[in-house]
Amino acid sequence: MSWLPIALVGVPLLGALVATVPAVRDRAVAWGIAVSAGVLVLAVALAAAFEYARPADMQLQSDRPWIPGLGLRFHLGVDGVSLPLVVLTALLTFLCFVHLAGHPPEGGRPGALVVTLLVLEVGMIGTFLALDLLLFFVFFEVVLVPMYFVIALWGGAARRAAAVKFILYTLLGSAVLLIGLLVVWTQAGTLDMVALAGRHGSGMARSAQILAFLAIGLGLAVKTPMWPLHTWLPDAHTEAPTVGSVLLAGVLLKMGSYGFARIAIPVLPEGAAALAPWLGAFAVAGIAYGSLACLAQRDLKRMIAYSSVGHMGFVLLGFASLTPVGLNGALFANVAHGLITGLLFFLAGAVKERYGTADMVRLGGGMLRRLPYVASLLTFACVASLGLPGLAGFWGEMLALLGAFRPVAGLSRPLFLVFMAVGGLGAVLTAAYFLAMLSRVTHGRAVETVPLAGPLEPPEPDEPSGLYEPPGPLATAEGVREVLSEAGEAAKPVEPVAADAGQTGGQTGKARRPFRDVTAHELAAWLPLVALIVLFGLWPKALLAVTTPAVQSLLGSGVAP
Repeated sequence: MSWLPIALVGVPLLGALVATVPAVRDRAVAWGIAVSAGVLVLAVALAAAFEYARPADMQLQSDRPWIPGLGLRFHLGVDGVSLPLVVLTALLTFLCFVHLAGHPPEGGRPGALVVTLLVLEVGMIGTFLALDLLLFFVFFEVVLVPMYFVIALWGGAARRAAAVKFILYTLLGSAVLLIGLLVVWTQAGTLDMVALAGRHGSGMARSAQILAFLAIGLGLAVKTPMWPLHTWLPDAHTEAPTVGSVLLAGVLLKMGSYGFARIAIPVLPEGAAALAPWLGAFAVAGIAYGSLACLAQRDLKRMIAYSSVGHMGFVLLGFASLTPVGLNGALFANVAHGLITGLLFFLAGAVKERYGTADMVRLGGGMLRRLPYVASLLTFACVASLGLPGLAGFWGEMLALLGAFRPVAGLSRPLFLVFMAVGGLGAVLTAAYFLAMLSRVTHGRAVETVPLAGPLEPPEPDEPSGLYEPPGPLATAEGVREVLSEAGEAAKPVEPVAADAGQTGGQTGKARRPFRDVTAHELAAWLPLVALIVLFGLWPKALLAVTTPAVQSLLGSGVAP
């Protein structure tokens, strides 16, 4: 019995409790960095202790009685499917706290935000470690409340409506998910996920499997999200603060797709085979819809949100093929999307802080001249997301399409060839909307700009406009809006402003120089993601060698018609 899984959920929970102490609350962000760094160290220790010679086996388990009267156990463990997601969660949470150190939340109350994010980390990591169906459901639900408050308290102007929409959709999805889990319990007589996966559906009637897969699949599809159950996502991303968007895209969406790999497909193979064509159809509809919706967006964060609908469609298409190739592609795309889209939302937040808007029309062009580091990293993240070979975004989508090219025996190959063709078209459209955005924002000619609020001293002639620490407060957001209103230039692009403008609680002052590019905190938060995107793009075996045996074990013989 290993203590590592218990520590991975216990440390952030204890850290959240300690963060409520007044003496700690005054240095909450530093405490959050320390706790999340500890969790990341534990996740790395978990990865180091993992026996890679047998990734299909459930390892480092911690199994204790939870509710003996109902036969429920507090059962945690990790295999090749869950290990990458545990490490990804710990990494992204730590990087979000590093980002917060240089970017205090606009809504104030940093102590409350630290507590909320640590509780969120408990739910996210617990979901990937849980090996009891009811325990999985509990952790799956734990994330809803903190994410609701992250959006509602620290989000944008329409944050409360977006938060309510998020909670309503996900709660309804969770209710349907619970029904499906109860069907499995009543039919199989156990909630142990290891035992259920080992049975591959034996002892469960086909009709019960179809019903359970439908309910569980719908519940998971809301969180993934699958078209047309995605409508909460663009609003949530648009209004969420930067750290909320990073964790929402990078981890929370993975909880839904992980449920397909961990529960729905291995536990209910006959239900999966019966409903796989429908899953594939909705997946490619999401790919096409998400790509077309991106072409119509003006807001940068909203465009990235719709891109997630398309990318997660590739994940679902890989699952629908019910093949080892397709499932490996789905799991690879899961991790790649977390890294790439997490970086994209970090960069979108940086752009919005500097320009005061994420409206691509108002941003205008010429970002490569104004913010060369930010624009270059944005270009890198976009080409990674569109699937450029040599970067992480390529392998998952390619393997998902290969899975659709030759689905499991019993599924209609002509139908899945159509799915593959639509998915390929979606990949082309993905390139189209990202390249159009880059052409509009990073390249092109910068047009006349509106004046900034407050005096600025120009940079010294011998100083490059590269890495700067944030200058003193430039102006409040209200001041910027007032100038825009007086100038009558609201539709015109704006110059980048200080990164901490509008975050200083109404203080004003004279800036030393324009804040033109990245800070040390931002580089510390972004560069690890850049490195991993390149690593997995050039060396996909680093991830596939871990997931492949686990996928083969989960599928077993249970996907045969």
